[in-house]
Amino acid sequence: MYTIRGSEMMRVGLFDSGIGGLTVLKSLIKRYPENDYIYFGDTLNLPYGSKNKEELKRLAKKNIEFLLDKNVDLIIIACGTVSSNCLDYLKENYSIPIIDIISPTIKELNNNEYNSIGVMATEATINSHIFKNNINKTVYEIATPKLVPLIEGVSTDNLNEVIREYLEDLIDKIDVLVLGCTHYPLISLEIKKVLGNDIKLLNMADYICIDNNGKGTVEIYFSKVDELLINNVKKILGNTIKVKEIEY
Repeated sequence: MYTIRGSEMMRVGLFDSGIGGLTVLKSLIKRYPENDYIYFGDTLNLPYGSKNKEELKRLAKKNIEFLLDKNVDLIIIACGTVSSNCLDYLKENYSIPIIDIISPTIKELNNNEYNSIGVMATEATINSHIFKNNINKTVYEIATPKLVPLIEGVSTDNLNEVIREYLEDLIDKIDVLVLGCTHYPLISLEIKKVLGNDIKLLNMADYICIDNNGKGTVEIYFSKVDELLINNVKKILGNTIKVKEIEY
């Protein structure tokens, strides 16, 4: 577990390129319901996985500035692409505590019994080789660029066919599959249909730990909002969640 300790009135900010980071938010709300959460999804610039590092840095800084304006005490990078490409840069430029989604996952994998690990993630994350370079076991990395547009509803490809195309060759090679993009837990059932029950799926959100309590409020912001997005948010977090669009 990755733990940040601080004031009792902690306000936690999270950001991602879209709805994927809501899987992280949902996990934290379930485990720590008394914290305050402010979420931002940059749907206007989706997807992040095909962007270069300089563009990712620019967008990540903009996202952090938005959250800082909301007076957060801690920021969670709920995006595998930004976590794998910009963490050191962001920590050098901001004094606020910043937690990435990947570091606690790597720590977990290095301290468990798995011998052969698969990682599915965006192109930018896979190209960084952050998992292969930091895990002391056999790691198979698979870039899966078609999935985020499918999950966000902006692609009409067949989801099950795309998943099978990416993962079929891994079935006999791995013990566990890391969902290396926070969008991917949203299609975990479809992934399990391809891999079967013998391969465990690892959700990176499960390994973030926050040891702070606040007032228990949730605010959700996006840089572009439409009916499809609102329906997706409701599917993940429930009908009572209100979504706000900001000028970006």
